[in-house]
Amino acid sequence: MSANVREILSFLSKPAKRFNVVVMPDYFMDRLINLTVDPQAFCSTVSSIVQRKGGSVDQVVQVDQRGGNAINVASALLALGVTVTPIICTSALGLEQVRFFFKKHNVDFSHIKTFSEASMTTALEFGSEDGKANVMLRNLGSLSNFGPDDLTEADYEAVDKADYVCLFNWAGTKKHGTSLIESAFRRAKKGRCKTYLDTADPLPNKAKIPELMEKVLTSNQVDVLSMNENEAVTYASQLSNKVEESRSKVEFNELALLSAQILAKHLHARIDLHTTTFASTVTKERAFLAPAFKVAALRATGAGDAWDAGNLLGEAGGLSPEARLGLANAVAACYLSDKDGVHPDRQSLIRFLEKMK
Repeated sequence: MSANVREILSFLSKPAKRFNVVVMPDYFMDRLINLTVDPQAFCSTVSSIVQRKGGSVDQVVQVDQRGGNAINVASALLALGVTVTPIICTSALGLEQVRFFFKKHNVDFSHIKTFSEASMTTALEFGSEDGKANVMLRNLGSLSNFGPDDLTEADYEAVDKADYVCLFNWAGTKKHGTSLIESAFRRAKKGRCKTYLDTADPLPNKAKIPELMEKVLTSNQVDVLSMNENEAVTYASQLSNKVEESRSKVEFNELALLSAQILAKHLHARIDLHTTTFASTVTKERAFLAPAFKVAALRATGAGDAWDAGNLLGEAGGLSPEARLGLANAVAACYLSDKDGVHPDRQSLIRFLEKMK
């Protein structure tokens, strides 16, 4: 058993340290559609049905579940025994869904904002030789207009009491996402709170990436910047020509690590990178790596959110960088391989690590 796994198991076996996390700002009403055919065959079937003016495709496995980066991170943190305060936007029906999904947990729902239109996603999950891949059909709803004007003094007081304030899905808050991050993190930085940012794929809001870079990413307001391969490459390309020069010369995961190193040199934040094969924490001084666990992935959606929850737990618990990354990888692997898509608790993680050691 490696030293990192021993450190993780020792941490998980001890009484949980109490800490409070504020998550913002998205909740999506999600429907996952599991397609057993390849994309070409599916498109051919759909095209044929359209040509005959409509029809059905039967025996398609579907499930309705909670969605959105912030609420999925909240779910994973709650399973791990963390206190979570969601400051999110949805509709009245969405609020009732959140209450239903979190009915087993003691959650303060008073900071959830209700508007006329919910955020909704239909995710098409396809199997491939490289694993599962998803195509997400989204209606952003009220999220696209959500901004600092929607926050109340009670919301800012919740920020004051938090140990971590986490912002997700900047790309979905199309109009006011940058100012929302600025406002929340500025308040957080007045106290003892640490800030954690995972923007999600920024390309749907591509025109505003330079503004995000100037006002947020290059500021001293972000303590931890969490990202996947695509996000690392996208942001690093804003800072250095070396990314494009290297694109055709190295594997994509290597390009992502190079991008994380470029970001670490230019930004105040610590860079936490999660890829399909490894995770890495990169600072100006060095990089720490932890390999991903090899599991049979039963879904393609939500791995990054589970990873963020494990990363936050390890951060708050004071784990070494390698052990923190290993814990985050384990949370993501447990979620991906769970037949019901349930986020793991601490005992589930212990069993998983004992099995994988």
